[in-house]
Amino acid sequence: MSLAKPVDQTDHVTGPADAPVMLVEYGDFQCPYCRAAHFYLKNVLATMGDEVLFVFRHMPLTQVHPMAQPAAEAAEAAGAQGKFWPMHDAIYEHQDALSPALLTRLAQRLGLDMQRFTDDLQSHRFLPKVRGDFMSAVRSGAAGTPSFFINGEPYEGGFDDESLIEALRFAARMRGAPATRSHHTPRPRAH
Repeated sequence: MSLAKPVDQTDHVTGPADAPVMLVEYGDFQCPYCRAAHFYLKNVLATMGDEVLFVFRHMPLTQVHPMAQPAAEAAEAAGAQGKFWPMHDAIYEHQDALSPALLTRLAQRLGLDMQRFTDDLQSHRFLPKVRGDFMSAVRSGAAGTPSFFINGEPYEGGFDDESLIEALRFAARMRGAPATRSHHTPRPRAH
């Protein structure tokens, strides 16, 4: 199966819109494998630079990770105040202490409007967005977390940085884009 829901304005993205490669992750904030992937992805994105547009979507596996959905809603509430990525990173970096109190402390550290943040969480304002992401994961054939899609196609390899970089560079080559960080690499000319 391929990515069922195209990337749109409701998604959280980082990187240039015209990047030759798009990497979509369906993740769960309480999943230890997603936490490991988060740290690998930092290196992947730094290495690939402007060649990758990264998209994060929620796939909270609530049966095994009871804090995953509250964390996803907290990230969305932070996103409504322009702080999705800092909250995303902070949740993964403090995953071992994930709790409602931690989410509040992280929001305070990020300087969020706490009344708005609390109201958004208590009203479950962003639950439809989280559920929508989850359903798009299911329709796309994502069986667990993290699940990755490269240019809309499922990625079945390892999620360590070397494996992901290799797959992303391959995808960039398939699109005819240079797969190096430098944009000054001469391309071979047809004679």
